[in-house]
Amino acid sequence: MAHYTEDSQEAITEAEMSGTAVAFNQTQTRAPKQADACTASNDRMQVLKHKLNDTTVTTLMSSKKHKTPSTTSHKVAQGRPTTAATTYLGRDGLGAYITSPQSFPTNRVILHSEKFVAINDLFPKSSVHLLLLPRAMEKTLLHPFDALSDPDFLREVQLEVKKLRELAAKELRRRYGKFSASDRAREETMDHEPMPSDHDLPPGRDWNKEILVGVHARPSMNHLHIHVISVDRVSDCMRHRKHYNSFATSFFVPIEDFPLDANDKRRHPGREGYLDRDLLCWRCGRNFGNKFARLKEHLNQEFETWKSL
Repeated sequence: MAHYTEDSQEAITEAEMSGTAVAFNQTQTRAPKQADACTASNDRMQVLKHKLNDTTVTTLMSSKKHKTPSTTSHKVAQGRPTTAATTYLGRDGLGAYITSPQSFPTNRVILHSEKFVAINDLFPKSSVHLLLLPRAMEKTLLHPFDALSDPDFLREVQLEVKKLRELAAKELRRRYGKFSASDRAREETMDHEPMPSDHDLPPGRDWNKEILVGVHARPSMNHLHIHVISVDRVSDCMRHRKHYNSFATSFFVPIEDFPLDANDKRRHPGREGYLDRDLLCWRCGRNFGNKFARLKEHLNQEFETWKSL
């Protein structure tokens, strides 16, 4: 198992920091390879298409890795190099997606526009874990607390994460709806011939409520990113206490809480010691102290119950 930095409020592992991403120019056809210890769990997703703001986008993960770049057609943000390969190392790894999203396959970059890029997290900490990457040069290297203090920018981000929340919720329904008691009537109706339209289906479970959206009080990567993540916290990449607590304590700041008050204690994660707190199950509240392996086993059990609701 990879070791993590000794910084008391640092959740990233050395393996995650050592990954590289290369931004290719538009004449190249091969997507960059990435060191990814959790690729196997990611590859279980399938390609979906949804209609968002009259733009059809290929979303989430493909069951196969495509070697052709994303076909989503958007203008690359002004001022960003696209004519030469650029390597982004360690904490700058997200820069490649911001600079040249069209270089990446659709199982990595799920949509992009002039202002935003959305990707599947390379090291997901839940069964569905997306990142929204703003492309504005004056914002991308700011701490999220500073960037999201701008009311106009915050509104843009809120609109964009609403789309991603809907995408993530649809993916949860696609994967787990067949297990959910709340979705049973909907699933049975979908078996009818001809299959009814979405408008005619029973509403079923509100999977949007199973999605968290927010930022870390101390981000592990240099480029501004917003997490869109399912609540289950079940992933092969969830490997230690600080990983878990970065999404299960106030170290994770919901997008709905912005802008933050100047005296908000979450501005001082080191003082608060969020990542070193006892491990509490997100569903039942059971305290596992520092026994991460026991928590992980418990989360797998809770996962089965959660799917069946």
